[in-house]
Amino acid sequence: MIASLFNKSRPINYVLIGLMLVVFYFLYLTKDLSWTGQYHQIAEKIVFLGVLTASVFLVRFITKRNGLSKDNSYAAFFFAVFLILFPTVLVNTNVILSNFFLLLALRRLVSMQSMITPKEKIFDASLWIFVATVFHFWAILFLVLVFISVIFHVSGDYRNWIIPFIALFAVGTLFLMTVLLIDHSLMDFVQHQIRVSFDFTYFENTFQNVALAFFSSVAVLFFATQLLSLSNRPLNMQSSYKKIIFTFLLGVGIYVLSADKNNSFLMFTFFPLAVFGTNFLESQENKWVKEGVLGTIVVVALIIFFGQL
Repeated sequence: MIASLFNKSRPINYVLIGLMLVVFYFLYLTKDLSWTGQYHQIAEKIVFLGVLTASVFLVRFITKRNGLSKDNSYAAFFFAVFLILFPTVLVNTNVILSNFFLLLALRRLVSMQSMITPKEKIFDASLWIFVATVFHFWAILFLVLVFISVIFHVSGDYRNWIIPFIALFAVGTLFLMTVLLIDHSLMDFVQHQIRVSFDFTYFENTFQNVALAFFSSVAVLFFATQLLSLSNRPLNMQSSYKKIIFTFLLGVGIYVLSADKNNSFLMFTFFPLAVFGTNFLESQENKWVKEGVLGTIVVVALIIFFGQL
């Protein structure tokens, strides 16, 4: 069964997750084969597949390294299944890149609980968030998480509050140099993203509507159980779980604010929900509940995916 298979962290599990991602990625690309006639587009598709694969394994690295889950493969598997549930993510290159850089930022912010080199971690996280903002402007909301992390761990040193602005200066300078020397259209690209839209009537087909409704139900279940179990977490881990909760809320905020809205913007919530889902399964003593929940999510994801091909 699925839950039993991914209950342990074994190399074969990650091979299966990687193969699953490759297969479904190229299956979805068969909707439009115009890219196969140009070598640079083929190379581009392979690069973005690599970024998606790296994102999946970053999810696993963050959860394992920071003790957010037990020794299993659930988080990486959840993240991959969410990609299948919302296949429009697979072709939204800006969201893929922005989310990847946010994961790099989260890797540094979550690890601040160790109190090892906090200033470097604040700078690195801020830097990656501003880079993510270049690809999707509303990723800048995650700067809130930097200051939350400062409050949780190192609020007593005033220099820690200034570090994000140093990162902003560094990224801003490099961006302006790129605009002036290489590509003037980058400024127009970013300005185009600095818009707010609350139009949720974007669905191209019924499957996208069903996918959002199903995902919302799963998200409420996982988020509620995470909140209810927060007080039972070890005291030294509560700040990390709180940061994951804020990550989810900020991801929802990006989806709500983004213009030209579509389901792919929900990718910013995939990582925290993968952690919530993992914790939910770990808390279940009845293996049939685990199999039922995970199996239902997988079956629905497959139906919705193939319904959109």
